[in-house]
Amino acid sequence: MSDIVKQTTDTSTPSIVSAATALAANTARIGFAIQNCGTNPLFVLLGDGASTTVFHFVLKAGTGNDDGLGGSLLMMEGIVYTGIVTIDGTTPRYVVLEIAP
Repeated sequence: MSDIVKQTTDTSTPSIVSAATALAANTARIGFAIQNCGTNPLFVLLGDGASTTVFHFVLKAGTGNDDGLGGSLLMMEGIVYTGIVTIDGTTPRYVVLEIAP
């Protein structure tokens, strides 16, 4: 028996971004991940309007840009949020992965 729920070859194109909207709403989304690539905390809100006082998750900073030590948020199985995901922080720098068929 396999634990695979759904297979797909479709993912988003990776790039380092700083926009306040990490992911637009997508009802077809079956998974996503965000990693902080910067040197300041990254505040993540499952919804519109993230701020340093309105957020669901804080992803820890790395010690240097792109050092791989920044915090990550993964929703890859079970219940996956399909609405807009926004971020905030001081000079945000992150990568995001979206998986959708």
